[in-house]
Amino acid sequence: MKLIIAVVNNDDAGRLAERLNEFGYRATRIASTGSFLRQGNTTFMLGVHESHVNKVLNIIQETCHKRTRYVNPLPPAATGEEFILTQPMEVEVGGAVVFVLPVERYERY
Repeated sequence: MKLIIAVVNNDDAGRLAERLNEFGYRATRIASTGSFLRQGNTTFMLGVHESHVNKVLNIIQETCHKRTRYVNPLPPAATGEEFILTQPMEVEVGGAVVFVLPVERYERY
């Protein structure tokens, strides 16, 4: 048994849940927030048999896409009598961060 933990962008979470359900995989969804951009993510947790890991990873890879966005890294800062305006910067968001962990015991009640 393996535990798959996948952190995905909220833009991809709904479609990923649909795709996992299409193939009969159940997942627990947890709302999460990224620390760098402080934007919404969804963390999926799935317990799957070792023989299904690659199938689940393929579904995640096909569903969760990287994209670019412009973000303001910092609010305007005041220094004495001046305001320093920060420029929006282009960053890559989306995709997925996936962890596959061994499971010593799995039970379902």
